[in-house]
Amino acid sequence: MSQTWLIVPAAGQGRRMGADKPKQYLTLADEQPVLAHTLARLHSAFPSARLVLCLDADDHWFSPRWVPFTDWQRVAGGSERMDSVLNALHAMAADDDDVVMVHDVARPCITLGDLQALYQAAATHPAGALLAMPVADTMKRADDQCQSAQTEPRDGLWHALTPQGFRYALLRRALETARQQQTLVTDEASAVEALGECPQLVSGRRDNLKITHPDDLALAAAIMAAQTTSASGGL
Repeated sequence: MSQTWLIVPAAGQGRRMGADKPKQYLTLADEQPVLAHTLARLHSAFPSARLVLCLDADDHWFSPRWVPFTDWQRVAGGSERMDSVLNALHAMAADDDDVVMVHDVARPCITLGDLQALYQAAATHPAGALLAMPVADTMKRADDQCQSAQTEPRDGLWHALTPQGFRYALLRRALETARQQQTLVTDEASAVEALGECPQLVSGRRDNLKITHPDDLALAAAIMAAQTTSASGGL
């Protein structure tokens, strides 16, 4: 039976937050850091998964008490997200067919339902899968003066979310190929697509917020409170 792996890149500095520490260590309403909430959500869906946590080598904010997984390891993060994920893949004792899911540490609002739906798609689709959300807004393309130059049709456009999941061998080959070609990819699906593969899009919830700006902390706390209230039964 194949093993389930989780990779959580958490080596970023989150400079857009303007805080005195990386955003994954900023606290939400209960004074627990974003990282702890994200790992708790992942653990609720995959308690027996093996976790690989990518942290900056000089990270002095991290505490192992925030990790609920029994089987986990810490690896050094890289200068870019793809470098961190590759470091994790190289450090893992995974089989080629193991499912590997990569999730942003700054997405603590991920729900159990979305996690399970993504896993099922990643485990059955040969090119893997990613959570995504159909574009609902009118899309504008700006010129170099930040003026609205034209309206882009939104048919077929999706916002990429995480987790994104793939078989170990495919994901490693995709990211190693991107590195060899000196191509910077901002998500794992981009690297897999560059091989000519077409990952499955799994429609995810709109409240799968990625904390990026200062206002997002309060929004994430409100989302999580609303999820708990409306779901006592349903994350």
